[in-house]
Amino acid sequence: MAGKDAFAWGRRAGRAVTWRLVHRLWQGAQWAGKITADTPAGRSFASFGAGSVIGFPTGALYGQAWITIGTGTLVGEQVSLSAGMVPGQDLGDEPVLRIGDRCVIGRGSHIVAHRSVVIGNDVYTGPYVYVTDQNHSYADPELPIGRQWPSNTAVSIGAGSWLGAGVIVLPGACIGRNVVVAAGSVVRGQVPDRCVVAGVPARVVREYVAGNGWSRPVPMPGDHG
Repeated sequence: MAGKDAFAWGRRAGRAVTWRLVHRLWQGAQWAGKITADTPAGRSFASFGAGSVIGFPTGALYGQAWITIGTGTLVGEQVSLSAGMVPGQDLGDEPVLRIGDRCVIGRGSHIVAHRSVVIGNDVYTGPYVYVTDQNHSYADPELPIGRQWPSNTAVSIGAGSWLGAGVIVLPGACIGRNVVVAAGSVVRGQVPDRCVVAGVPARVVREYVAGNGWSRPVPMPGDHG
């Protein structure tokens, strides 16, 4: 019996040692694998600001020559940043994806740029946010959607805004400054400064009015929602 107890204790101790070793190795890999301005991967970007970090493991990264990242920005683990449809595509002389200073891009998010995606300074996102400036076309009802040439419309996200977990920002969206986008919302079109939007599609649910503070927007005639 004592032998069995000793064997069980030995297995538990061995598992504990293995667990600690695996986690220490993983933490070391995360530290070594992060992308900063002075790493080879960081130097592949059009610009990569001092103090900015892309966490490891990364998501898909390509078209870095057309991506700029400001200073002091944190891009979480498993975030995909892409410019263009395929790696190696020539997108011209100007960056097509710009991320400002002091931003935080949440884990597992995807930012996909083909024409222009501009994210202002101090923009924070939760995890698994999706931002794109490209839509699939479906003009020809006889042709498979995936074989029709897509359309691109510029996207901008104003400085100081917050995008909650799982937000989707569609092509053509123009989000103002200091905007809160509720988790799970789908944003399209124009969003004014200093408001809270929520829903699918996202609508203004609170707005800041100078002198009155934050309040619900006044319903428009015919608005039953």
